[in-house]
Amino acid sequence: MGFGAGPDILDSLVLSTVAREPTYGYRITQQARSIVPVSESSLYPVLRRLQKEGYLETYDQEFAGRNRRYYKITGDGQQALEQYQDQWVEYRDKIDRILLGGGEMEHE
Repeated sequence: MGFGAGPDILDSLVLSTVAREPTYGYRITQQARSIVPVSESSLYPVLRRLQKEGYLETYDQEFAGRNRRYYKITGDGQQALEQYQDQWVEYRDKIDRILLGGGEMEHE
């Protein structure tokens, strides 16, 4: 895992949203949309992949006479989220050093 633009951002946003509380796809999409432009049709494959990778579990619950699929983070998903959070802090710090600090980055 390495943090950058693309799937890492969506994965981390989904895992972070679901870690707060189990929730359903539309609500996850709304949370993600508040940060990055994403459609439901592009987010559902992310949800399925994270479930296949063992990071999410699903269960159905009745709502207004219909079943609604809820997503819940697993232990492996929590570990992945913690890695994303660590990588985000490192990534953000590098950007901050250039944009806000005006200094040059040290070579790693």
